[in-house]
Amino acid sequence: MALLTSAEDSSASPAGSHGAHGPRVLLSAREDQLDSTLALRRVAAHLGDLTRTGWAELEPPPVAALVCDDVAATERLLDLGVPVVHLESGHPEPPGADAPPERALGRVHRPGWLPPSGSPAQGARPTGVLAPQRTGRSRTRSGTLLLLSLWSVPQAETEVFAYGALRELAAAALHRTGSCTVVADTGLPLLRSALAEHPGVRVLRAAEADPDALHADAAVFLASPVLGALALAQARRAPLALLPPLGSAQRDLAGRLAEVLPLPSADDPADPALWGLSAAAATGPWHQLDPALDDLRGAQRVARTLRQLALAPL
Repeated sequence: MALLTSAEDSSASPAGSHGAHGPRVLLSAREDQLDSTLALRRVAAHLGDLTRTGWAELEPPPVAALVCDDVAATERLLDLGVPVVHLESGHPEPPGADAPPERALGRVHRPGWLPPSGSPAQGARPTGVLAPQRTGRSRTRSGTLLLLSLWSVPQAETEVFAYGALRELAAAALHRTGSCTVVADTGLPLLRSALAEHPGVRVLRAAEADPDALHADAAVFLASPVLGALALAQARRAPLALLPPLGSAQRDLAGRLAEVLPLPSADDPADPALWGLSAAAATGPWHQLDPALDDLRGAQRVARTLRQLALAPL
């Protein structure tokens, strides 16, 4: 359990008050889960004058808290008497995962256009897409952003991917686009070891970077099939090629995604189409989605719930 900070863009970080003088709210996410860090950052951008705090500042207790995914953190805060908005940020894990306490206000990141995977926890409300606050992109964007989630992926599967497909993709990205930045949630030592033969590749920890800002400057976007990456590309109408799904949750999401949205796969680094999409495909397939199914305001909805809890506690 931790409050996020950002080495890339401190102004966008949830940590700190940024001059705010409103009620104190605690923000916490799983730093080893990409969806969790992305969700917290996007909601925090809409908290206005609320003063954001972390686990080192529990006295006096905050008036409310937003916890992304960390059930133990939510239970601890509830036991301290702090009302909690508990947000499940990613595609559901297989049955058996810990369910959030019913005492929390449950929210679930679920795009309206995506076929559901089971039922949300009792009382949890779907949010719609958790989009980034800023949807513009640089006109002079260049290089490749590779957004990678290794959350709950078996070690053996991670190693095969890192020393195989990832190496090949990074080498091709350097050759085709001039630069490559890999942002991952966990397994950073392994990734750096696997990519050591490509010193031009940057490997950043998701909790210490700003993937949304990095995407704005990147020409090519490759990502694990996770909800946070899909939301980023959808909100910006940007092309996205999916990395091979790793772990059961990603494989399930990739299968459901294929039912409604034809996204290309980044499984052939030698394919020129991966690095230079045609003008007709420059915005990706997002126009095929019914806009009535999702208005991209999920982050604002969660932030509004937290603000209401902070200003008028239950």
